[in-house]
Amino acid sequence: MSGTVGRFAPSPSGRLHLGNLACSLLAWLSAKHQGGKIVLRIEDLDAERCPRKYADQLEEDLSWLGLVWDEGGSHGGPHGPYYQSECAPVYEEAYAKLAAQGLVYPCFCSRSQLHAASAPHTSDGNVIYPGTCRDLTPEEIAEKRKHKAPAYRVRVPDENVRFVDGCMGPHTENLLRDCGDFYLRRADGVFAYQLAVVVDDARMGVTEVVRGADLLSSTARQLYLYRLLGLKAPRFAHCPLLLAPDGRRLSKRDGDQSLENLRAKYTAEEIVGRLAYVYGLQPEPAPRTPESLVTDFSWENVPKEDLCLPENLF
Repeated sequence: MSGTVGRFAPSPSGRLHLGNLACSLLAWLSAKHQGGKIVLRIEDLDAERCPRKYADQLEEDLSWLGLVWDEGGSHGGPHGPYYQSECAPVYEEAYAKLAAQGLVYPCFCSRSQLHAASAPHTSDGNVIYPGTCRDLTPEEIAEKRKHKAPAYRVRVPDENVRFVDGCMGPHTENLLRDCGDFYLRRADGVFAYQLAVVVDDARMGVTEVVRGADLLSSTARQLYLYRLLGLKAPRFAHCPLLLAPDGRRLSKRDGDQSLENLRAKYTAEEIVGRLAYVYGLQPEPAPRTPESLVTDFSWENVPKEDLCLPENLF
């Protein structure tokens, strides 16, 4: 068996939509094409937004589609816990390692301050933290604590991080200029996505991360954390996002193409086949099982730009 370990890492805040599903299909095909396996991790860091019923429904949806995982989720396995809401002690340990290196500091900035028009933003709208709280004195910190509980950030160097993405090709990001010091922990104590995924992918032995292109800009930050924590980084492949026919991002909030609606209209093979067609994996939208796509799968066939769903495909 190949040493490739891929993963599904959905956030169960609602039913899967076609965009989530496309990432799951590509992750599964890439791992299985290499003779590898798939881990299912439930990213319910924000437990209030992610009730267990959605996680259970998600497992049922993936099974129905034929995207069967090898360990994780409610099945369990040797690298648990597989629910992020149960992993606080594991994250605490990694957080303490970073704090011991003198790289963590409290941040008292409000959301409105961070998103003010004058704040630096990336081209895709993300806020670049300008370092407002980076060099507060102990006295200033003590004074601010009286009025507000801080979040915690990690310092980043002025350094270019380069990597070759399995789908998008070579990518370079400057940690200081393109994202700035980033959150490790929210003011309410919940650990941030960037820290949690690095710790979890490493402890679960994940060697290949397939996810949407909207997370491409997270990769440099995560590679930095892998290095600071002395962990081996996986390979990354960021797939193009699926857009509605009018160019909007698909979203759980507006029920776009959610599996609830799709299952009422199509068979699992019809959904898989149409997605495979949109992502360049077959020439026509004919019904397919995931297994039937494994042999011929190649990242070279997957487009590099976001994809608008053809009108009336679903």
